Amino acid sequence: MTKKKTKIDYWVSLEKLLEAGSHFGHQTQRWNSKMAPYIWKAKEGVHIFDLAQTAEKLKEACLAVEDLVSQGKKIVFVGTKRQAQAIIKEEAEKLGIPHVTNRWLGGTLTNWQQIKKSLDRLKEMEEKKEKGEYDKYTKKENILIQREINRLRRIVGGLRDLEEIPDALFIVDCRREKTAFKEAKDKGLLVFAIVDSNCDPEGVDHLIPANDDAVRSIKLIVEKFSEAVNQGLQLAEKKGKTKKSEDQDKKKEKK
Repeated sequence: MTKKKTKIDYWVSLEKLLEAGSHFGHQTQRWNSKMAPYIWKAKEGVHIFDLAQTAEKLKEACLAVEDLVSQGKKIVFVGTKRQAQAIIKEEAEKLGIPHVTNRWLGGTLTNWQQIKKSLDRLKEMEEKKEKGEYDKYTKKENILIQREINRLRRIVGGLRDLEEIPDALFIVDCRREKTAFKEAKDKGLLVFAIVDSNCDPEGVDHLIPANDDAVRSIKLIVEKFSEAVNQGLQLAEKKGKTKKSEDQDKKKEKK
């Protein structure tokens, strides 16, 4: 059976990638030799990415994540470096998907039950505060309660709606996010990542070779990737509605 092609064109022009500075790698002495296949040449001591490959790999990653999400599977966006934080948070919140932008807590995946306890505690405390159940406490006690809520929001707030271990991570800079990357591989998750010339691409299932330090480069790639996630979410919703309709028809037939 031929797989139905997406209606979205995930190709990003080389001009846009060039304007965003996606072609700049790191200084030649700071590179990882495993990234050699994605580098066009070195210029003035800096590696330059082959943007044709960057565009192709981005498109491949977008098609793969669309398919993944359309099956109802979950992905978490990870980007804790200063240049990526606001971009990751904005796109993830638009999509309503989990994200980590402050610090990846060791054990987020490998010790999930402990993280789940913190998430449940955060939800419980927020619900109690909203219902006014803390109004009977003293002013000092309420200050301490709010501090605890703020602390939990800071460390696990982006994962609030995650009920179980996700199926994939999308990482900006897998070298910086090495703990998240290792945990993902240990748990058998798919990894999508923007991989710069100083990173080891081994183990990344869908790599996007590009500058992961420039804000414009990160923004361009994350926005296009988010477009694919959004398309996947819409397809998943349609499939859900179709299945519900089929179930209702079966019930009618039985009657």
